[in-house]
Amino acid sequence: MSTAKGPLKGRAARLGRLMPSGPSTAARTPFVLLVVVLLGGGLISLLLLNSALNQGSFELNELKNRTTELTDEEQALQRDVDAYAAPDALERRARELGMVPGGSPAFLGPDGKVLGRPSAAPFPKPSPTPTASATTGAPPAATASPGPPTGTPAGTPATAGTGPTGTADGPTASAPPATAPTTFGR
Repeated sequence: MSTAKGPLKGRAARLGRLMPSGPSTAARTPFVLLVVVLLGGGLISLLLLNSALNQGSFELNELKNRTTELTDEEQALQRDVDAYAAPDALERRARELGMVPGGSPAFLGPDGKVLGRPSAAPFPKPSPTPTASATTGAPPAATASPGPPTGTPAGTPATAGTGPTGTADGPTASAPPATAPTTFGR
């Protein structure tokens, strides 16, 4: 660069008119204040954004925990439904209600002809039911009487422990009458 301090010529003269050569006439205070405000605003907005993200993270964690709890509850309820829908559970509850397996079914063909020979369902075995004295407060074992159950019709032999075909039903047929559900104490 040259150290000559003379008037500028040509292109340098044009550029020299665009940029002042002396002390700055524009005040620097508003510019510095603007930069500080922009930086402070940026920092505050980053702080607010970080806080909002942390709050969202906590809510997400709570929702995940709630989802886990509800999934566990749904699985427990599904296990209960599956247990109640199992064939052995359905049969047990049907027997508790006094239902018996049906006999041989008959079907109607498309031409109206009866296919098969229908048979009646076997007579249900009497289930141990609480008597009137059991519901008044006396223990069920005190009112049990030896011999055939009272629900057996006259002329029908009492065959406790055997099914409709004369085979043993298993441990449910030999259960004592004290295990029958009662309203004792309610």
